[in-house]
Amino acid sequence: MTPESTPHHPIAIVGAGLGGLTLARVLRVHGVEAAVFDLDASPAARTQGGMLDIHDDTGQVALRAAGLHDAFLAHVHAGGEATRVLDKDARVLLDLPDDGTGGRPEIDRGELRRLLLGSLPEGVIRWGAKVAGARPLGGGRHEVALEDGGSFTTDLLVGADGAWSRIRPLVSDAVPAYTGISFVETDLPDADVRHPVSAQVVGGGMLFALGAGRGFLAHRESDGSLHVYTAVEAPEEWLDGIDFTDADAARRAVLDHFDGWDKSLRALVADAEGTLVPRRIHALPIGHRWDRTPGVTLLGDAAHLMSPFAGEGANLALIDGADLGLALVAHPDDPEAALAAYEEKMFARAARSAADSAQGGDVLFRADAPRGLVGMFTGGQAEDGGSAPSA
Repeated sequence: MTPESTPHHPIAIVGAGLGGLTLARVLRVHGVEAAVFDLDASPAARTQGGMLDIHDDTGQVALRAAGLHDAFLAHVHAGGEATRVLDKDARVLLDLPDDGTGGRPEIDRGELRRLLLGSLPEGVIRWGAKVAGARPLGGGRHEVALEDGGSFTTDLLVGADGAWSRIRPLVSDAVPAYTGISFVETDLPDADVRHPVSAQVVGGGMLFALGAGRGFLAHRESDGSLHVYTAVEAPEEWLDGIDFTDADAARRAVLDHFDGWDKSLRALVADAEGTLVPRRIHALPIGHRWDRTPGVTLLGDAAHLMSPFAGEGANLALIDGADLGLALVAHPDDPEAALAAYEEKMFARAARSAADSAQGGDVLFRADAPRGLVGMFTGGQAEDGGSAPSA
């Protein structure tokens, strides 16, 4: 491809996750076009995970800016804010109903992404466009190379491409580090009929069943299934020793870490259907930031990957996208001023949330778990501070 034929996009967003889509949508609301590039072959190339609690002071603010808040409310999972905390013997230590007054309504991640995708016209997203790397051309312009051999140039490049961002190296040498926690994700479909004991244990919303260094975090999805995150404090290589192509063997290997736990809790893995999905929890350094770099910035996990133990990741991606879009609209002739204003706000917010997330993980899996979490929900242990975690 010759330089003359290389496509040029004034604004290019790498990554069609929640943050990248929100940015594209907010810009479009204000009449500004952006091109979005995503490595997936199509919107349906992979599942999108479980439920998200969308916070009234971040995620919902972003959806209002995108003109999608009413549509979001139509897809909220009624009763999803209910929360239960159990110990390893399945004793219920806390059972909070969803009375409709909470500020963190739940929605299926896939449903939220479909909402954002549907708000953008055909052709905005280039599917199957996996980025290999990017380089500065001077004057704030960048060239982005694609793995299929193609490339494009842009005046403003936004890395919304997640934990292992290919755009991050343009502004930062930081790489995500393993937090010491690994997840194994499982599903129990049609739980009320096929898995009634597990359905009763989880309840209508979120479950935390915890002990020292391990636990089950589960939630009821809007389709009546249960999605379970089995968490274990373990060396980074622990998951490498499990054959996840053999579901029965994988279940046994995971449950070896829950000897002595109540049978009703072990059933969240023992009775799971389908594939078990391993996932190591990584995070960027708390307070990760970079010097203002002309023509490029990051949002969401690309900017501030953190553990999920304060329920902040998706919310920060949403508000990052909205804030960046609004900053660009407010400074139409000075993109550097827009990026500086956005980053100043984003850095401070992300540092607070990353600290809360790290502290949430400490509380969830500490030696006296789940006592610390109960204290956070009830205010009975003020010394723990922070926000009650959610997954």
